[in-house]
Amino acid sequence: MRTLSNCFQTAAAKLQGKPERSSMPEKKTLERVREDKREGKAPSTQAGEFVREEIEHVREGKHGARSTKQAIAIGLSKARRAGVDLPPPEKGKASTETHKQAERDVRRGKSASKSKKSAKRSRATLGALKREGHSAASKKALSRQARSAAAKRSAASRSRAAKKAAATRKK
Repeated sequence: MRTLSNCFQTAAAKLQGKPERSSMPEKKTLERVREDKREGKAPSTQAGEFVREEIEHVREGKHGARSTKQAIAIGLSKARRAGVDLPPPEKGKASTETHKQAERDVRRGKSASKSKKSAKRSRATLGALKREGHSAASKKALSRQARSAAAKRSAASRSRAAKKAAATRKK
């Protein structure tokens, strides 16, 4: 949900030909993450809030994504940069490029940002994402992604996850 003042800011930015800011996590997301951390939830659950936010951005039309995987990757990167204790993928699970980027994100999340972000680079990134489609956040695409991710796991692993979910579900 957008607040009225937020909508006016967005409209004003569009009239001036400026792109919307999208790199900073929203206040609500950070609050939900803090709550998850207080409740002792796993880092992957905390990171899920950032992924959720990113999917919402694609659905709202703030920007697009080439694939569901890209939207998830952006969310995980934001989570690591925000300080969520999410380790980089194990060697062999992802490309070395992805692994190195995840390590950089983890380091950035642990240290306070000293350097000013490049406005030109941020604008270029957002501009590129705006040219992508929005179907990556559709129910069908998310379902396809979840199925393919689950298919890569063993039956025992899926079973353990289902049992844990059932045990920790809110009643």
